[in-house]
Amino acid sequence: MDKEHKKHLEARAKVLKAMAHPSRLFMIEELEKGERCVCELTEMVGSDISTVSKHLSVLKQAGLVADDKRGNQVFYRLRVPCILNFFGCVESVLEAQVNDHSAHLKIVTL
Repeated sequence: MDKEHKKHLEARAKVLKAMAHPSRLFMIEELEKGERCVCELTEMVGSDISTVSKHLSVLKQAGLVADDKRGNQVFYRLRVPCILNFFGCVESVLEAQVNDHSAHLKIVTL
């Protein structure tokens, strides 16, 4: 693997790592519905504002969300809504796992 390819794969990994937390996945899902302020996300997630802000910072550094400060509030939006297409693929993997597990159980019980 050459250096450029490795750098590109590392950049991909950064995006995937940024999403690799249930609260961040939830925030991405909520931002799909539209822009949200930190206070709304804090209430929805059920964590303190500091924790939610850190999660949003991780998503922003990975390039997944953008922010806009208005007065005392900061609003976030998805920068690239196509990231949600990835969730469909993840759901397919989960469904395949369930199907494989069910098939295995049928074989074991026979």
